[in-house]
Amino acid sequence: MKEWTSFISYDRFMGDVVSDVDSRSAFMRDYDRIIFSSAFRRLQNKTQVFPLPGNVFVHNRLTHSLEVASVGRSLGSIVGNRITQKYPSLNPDVADFFRYDLSGVVASACLAHDVGNPAFGHSGEKAISNYFKINAGVKTGDRILKDYFDDKDWADLINFEGNANALRLLTQTFRGKLPGGQRLTYLTLASIIKYPCDSSSTNKNIPIYKKYGHFQAEQEIFENIMNAFPLKSGNQYLRHPFVYLVEAADDICYRIIDMEDGHRIGILSTAEILESFIDLIQQLEVKSQSLERTHQTLKMLDNANEKVAYLRAKCINVLVNRAADNFLENADQIINGSYPTTLMDTVTQECSALREIERISIEKIYNHPSVIEVEIAGYHVMSEILSWFVTSVLSANPSPIEKKVLHLIPDQHANYKSGDHPYHKVMGILDFVSGMTDGYATELYRKIKGIEIPSHK
Repeated sequence: MKEWTSFISYDRFMGDVVSDVDSRSAFMRDYDRIIFSSAFRRLQNKTQVFPLPGNVFVHNRLTHSLEVASVGRSLGSIVGNRITQKYPSLNPDVADFFRYDLSGVVASACLAHDVGNPAFGHSGEKAISNYFKINAGVKTGDRILKDYFDDKDWADLINFEGNANALRLLTQTFRGKLPGGQRLTYLTLASIIKYPCDSSSTNKNIPIYKKYGHFQAEQEIFENIMNAFPLKSGNQYLRHPFVYLVEAADDICYRIIDMEDGHRIGILSTAEILESFIDLIQQLEVKSQSLERTHQTLKMLDNANEKVAYLRAKCINVLVNRAADNFLENADQIINGSYPTTLMDTVTQECSALREIERISIEKIYNHPSVIEVEIAGYHVMSEILSWFVTSVLSANPSPIEKKVLHLIPDQHANYKSGDHPYHKVMGILDFVSGMTDGYATELYRKIKGIEIPSHK
């Protein structure tokens, strides 16, 4: 049986020294570093689900990440305190970590979980992947595109993954910047790695390997992080236990808050969402007194949006408590790397109301015309931008227009200047393109297509 103490570390990536007079914990410092980073700030103009704002406010990647961090902090606090009760013989320092610091670890990892996602939601990831798949046999420079890369590097490109890109953005030494990216703690970084494998080792039948968590470019960084904890089993790595809490916070937020957004823009009726949320609360709330208060409070609210917001908060609360129950009930499996599913999948199996919410979300939200339209538009925008930059950066003898294109690449991403391997050149392009906001990508697309002629500002 592994011990909890072996999963705790205050060490910082790149050996950054913590000041003795700093009143913040190591994990509060992680949180602050993430929230003030450019990558996090750009999330304010990246699509979560619905097209970014017209006249009605909906969530973007930034507001989603902030709310996931808030839920994650609560979940970490509940679990941390309950672990000290379940394991009363814990070393005092370890007990103090669970009482006071676990919530900060989970909140920091939650805050960063989406920083690697490109513009236009998940369609941005698909657009990047499909660009390389579609153009694999196209002559680019002096050879076809695929021939520039070995099989493992190519697997990164044709399966571009926002989770792996998050680790890259948080740890990569970009040109002109300090080594080690944000220099977060090993523990926060390990808590972000949802899929502890590379792109050539994925397995759709195993939840923790169904996607990948690092690019080939970050293989050594990934191993350094994972080897700080007892996470290796044979030739494979396992999830850090706290990943399950970060994942649960994300799952709770998108399952419930996407429904609220659907109501805000008129896709879901008030009656439909109230019924869905009340059913969920009734199935998971074990205290009859709390249920009675919920109904009394609803009667006091006349505004439909306020009714939905109140029930949304109640739903999140009951799901957080149920996720915490699952973590504690399965703690031995989780710490030993044998837990076969996710905390929220376990809840979904036992709660028909949550399955119904999932059905409604797929049918009425994720397949709504406005969502599909932004996915298709984003697909074309990202593909066109990539076609210009990838072709230009791989060309041995760039044409005059390709030379002009290269001048648009910020210097921090300009790996082509150092004569690097084609894979690293293209990864520099993907750093640039994946960091674009919806608005910037759309504006650049219009300019390079001649739809909008740039003017001097």
